[in-house]
Amino acid sequence: MTYEAEVQFKFDATYTHDYNRGFASHLGDDDFLPEEHFLITAPAADLSAKQYFKLFEKFMLCVGMSPSSIRSGAMSLVFNDTVNEEDQRKVCEEYDLTMNEDLHGKYQEWKKLDAPFEHHKENVVSEPKDWGRFQRFAIYSDEQLGEMIDLYEQSKLNGVA
Repeated sequence: MTYEAEVQFKFDATYTHDYNRGFASHLGDDDFLPEEHFLITAPAADLSAKQYFKLFEKFMLCVGMSPSSIRSGAMSLVFNDTVNEEDQRKVCEEYDLTMNEDLHGKYQEWKKLDAPFEHHKENVVSEPKDWGRFQRFAIYSDEQLGEMIDLYEQSKLNGVA
């Protein structure tokens, strides 16, 4: 016995011009097509749930939905009041998401992980303590700085400095 199945999404739209506005008033309507017909078909015998959603996403894009609205709609299927919290947590685990209720616990966990490194912050050399002094000499190359140091040391030896 063979089994065949097909799923179809169909969209038909027509526009009737308003000729009451005067001669050739419809000629300025370049922003949309006067008629649209979309038919999206796919073999449905072995489609997974994710494949069905991908197919429906294509259909919604064809009828003018924005990608962000589509994603928001898909997420609202999972994260709404009628869905069991345990099922929501399974999805969070699968996609490495954190629910709002768990944020405080995550923050406390991060604080514990950061604690061993807190005492090293002051000992880490990341930038000069006297930034203004550093910026004053940053315009010179190492070679030029070396020459200035040599001149300074010479002047100290000669008693000028």
